[in-house]
Amino acid sequence: MPGELTINAGDTGFVLVCSALVMLMTPGLAMFYGGMVRVKSVLATLMQSFFMLGAMTVVWAVVGYSLAFGHDIGGVVGGLDFAFLHNVTSAIDPDFSRTIPHGVFMVFQCMFAIITPALFTGAIAERTKFSGLMVFGVLWSLVVYSPICHWVWGPDGWLKTLGALDFAGGTVVHINAAAAALALVLVVGPRIGHREEPMPPHNLPMTLLGAGLLWFGWFGFNAGSALAADGIAASAFVATHLAAAAATVSWCVAELIRHGKATTLGAASGCVAGLVAVTPAAGFVSPMGGIAIGLTAGALCFAAVTFRGRTTFDDSLDVCSIHGVGGLVGALLTGVFASRLVNPAGADGLLSGNPAQLGTQAVGCVATLAFSFGVSYIIAKLIDNTIGLRLSSTAEVIGADTGEHAERGYVWY
Repeated sequence: MPGELTINAGDTGFVLVCSALVMLMTPGLAMFYGGMVRVKSVLATLMQSFFMLGAMTVVWAVVGYSLAFGHDIGGVVGGLDFAFLHNVTSAIDPDFSRTIPHGVFMVFQCMFAIITPALFTGAIAERTKFSGLMVFGVLWSLVVYSPICHWVWGPDGWLKTLGALDFAGGTVVHINAAAAALALVLVVGPRIGHREEPMPPHNLPMTLLGAGLLWFGWFGFNAGSALAADGIAASAFVATHLAAAAATVSWCVAELIRHGKATTLGAASGCVAGLVAVTPAAGFVSPMGGIAIGLTAGALCFAAVTFRGRTTFDDSLDVCSIHGVGGLVGALLTGVFASRLVNPAGADGLLSGNPAQLGTQAVGCVATLAFSFGVSYIIAKLIDNTIGLRLSSTAEVIGADTGEHAERGYVWY
């Protein structure tokens, strides 16, 4: 019957599996990042992502989930009604789903809260104190991630009420993380020797494997955001795969045109750019919309990485160029390609006769960028002036693996 609240075993199992897929993305991200740094910092880079699995899960359970999805306080942040997972039960909460337990929705969203701060660690890889970065991650998740999550996905969040579309996290995850990455890079500064000595990736097979795990896990990220094993999930799955494939191709073609050679690093970066861009759009656009978004994101993110390489801005692993530019491309093109024929619960975009949706998407982008960058910069400055964010020069030169963790990624006999 319409409106009936009934736990559906298929939907519940589907979202649980998707939660596990999204969880796998964080170790996948660790490998993607870990292969791109120098050999002396591989473990430290892996650790920064992996530790987020523990730290952000605890923060989410204690208060983060409540701030993100609790009952509304002025459209800006949730209250404390779900703190310590109080009232988060095996029953259905109609604010979030009509067919899966509240606890399943909570744990699915937990995986997003884990990977989002892990994303910005790549921007300041090889030069950041583990303790300072982890304190930043905890504070950031509470005062930046949870409020923005509430704006977009909370029952009465102001961007949701405005009509902004973000199916699986273009603003909440990618633009948000990129804005924080920009703030961190400005506070921490460039690596010693940046633009003066070569800093090539030490293990591109690891990076390519990490990209493959991200591609695999992203099906849970996007299709799972339908919160049901239904046609919208299927549509999101297809759009996700097509966008990733198209962006891989467009990035490699751009490399061929500019450099005469396509690279494995370019293919890995291109697929991630496409996945980032299709994230806000996946459940709202047609398969051909997914391809168009992927082709655009691959080319524009390649251009952004190329431009960044000419500057003194040291975003070590191009978080801003891929997640920032890709997230913006995807969020704005959602306002172009979205169609109620794909998802009646969404909105029509520019090509379906509703140009106002593009403006609404732009408001979401600007609000997320401004809030995330401003608050992230303040938090980073406070931490840097107290416990410190930057490694000592000695630790940075010998490598964060030894300097921070007293370990080595590889031991040669």
